[in-house]
Amino acid sequence: MALRRDYVRLLSVRVVDELQKQEMIGVPEGLDLAEQVFQVMDTEVNLEHRIDDEVRLLLNQYQDQMRQSGASYQEMFKLIKNKLVKERKLVL
Repeated sequence: MALRRDYVRLLSVRVVDELQKQEMIGVPEGLDLAEQVFQVMDTEVNLEHRIDDEVRLLLNQYQDQMRQSGASYQEMFKLIKNKLVKERKLVL
């Protein structure tokens, strides 16, 4: 799922605010916990984009062979992406 960076930033602020409001966490003065949460969330959101880009590069290398064999780009994309995710033990 593609999320815009500003939405991810908003989510991170709301998560921290809600945790503080429910007194589940305390944040020391001067610590921008929302920014740290944003960095982690942004990295995770972009992980899927990086995997998708890697799959596209791989498929571009084999596009002639795929055309000759009649392989579906979408099916191959899903198969390769799932294989990379499984091999790297990622959670998307």
